[in-house]
Amino acid sequence: MKNIYLVGFMGTGKTAVGKLLSKKLSKEFIEMDDLIEKKEGRKIVDIFAAWGESHFRKLEKQTLEEISHKTDLIVSCGGGLICSDDNSKILLESGTVFCLTATAQTIYNRTKRHKHRPLLNVSDPLQEIKSLLNKRKPYYDKAHYSIDTEKTSPQEAADKIIETLNKN
Repeated sequence: MKNIYLVGFMGTGKTAVGKLLSKKLSKEFIEMDDLIEKKEGRKIVDIFAAWGESHFRKLEKQTLEEISHKTDLIVSCGGGLICSDDNSKILLESGTVFCLTATAQTIYNRTKRHKHRPLLNVSDPLQEIKSLLNKRKPYYDKAHYSIDTEKTSPQEAADKIIETLNKN
């Protein structure tokens, strides 16, 4: 089976849904940010602070390239991973891509207490979320499927993904 990639903005439920899918489908779950942290020996927020976002995006791409040569994985991708043409091509060719979505306000409510989110360590995080969502929308729209997690539990989102996979 091809990999299942979960993309979308932070706080849309990629990790929670991915873990449930992994159990339900008996497939290995990979959290890309955790994998990068393990390989680099430091937290994402520290990578951003030391070398900036562009360095982090290079690490992300290298990790994606490694993962894309495997199969049968459930992969929770960083929110900005799909936002490069090279990465979206790799994702779309090596797996089935589900974009998890929610409104800016819901994302803010879900992430406002998390200080490990470097892109939201700004004076107006809600405005930053709106801006990033707007910039990323064309890339998120490339996903094979979209699941709105606004009023959907992770369990329901996982079930919708399995239902979609079974139809194809």
